[in-house]
Amino acid sequence: LRHTWVRTSRHRTDDARVHEAVFGYLSDLDFMSTSMLPHGTSPADHQRIQGTSLDHSLWLHRPFRVDEWLLFRKESPKAVGARGFVRGDFFTAEGVMVASAAQECLIRPRVALG
Repeated sequence: LRHTWVRTSRHRTDDARVHEAVFGYLSDLDFMSTSMLPHGTSPADHQRIQGTSLDHSLWLHRPFRVDEWLLFRKESPKAVGARGFVRGDFFTAEGVMVASAAQECLIRPRVALG
């Protein structure tokens, strides 16, 4: 289980479409490293890992702003066979859940070429 506070500092607009578009980027933060938590990896180990997002889904439940703090609560209930599954929810500072996300990641040791 991992909690991360996120926000932008430069999207001061009232256009909900802009907030939702930027949120698509923010929602991808920290997913892969969360799936590696059960394996006891450290940030130094991440250079020895080949990883990528295999799929990513978002659900927007309520209006929100990305220039205001959002708590990203993530958990990885399964990481096996070079794949990690992570799901998370986003909450306003007032505790209102505004969005959810899920991702499957490829996480495997790098193989030296040559």
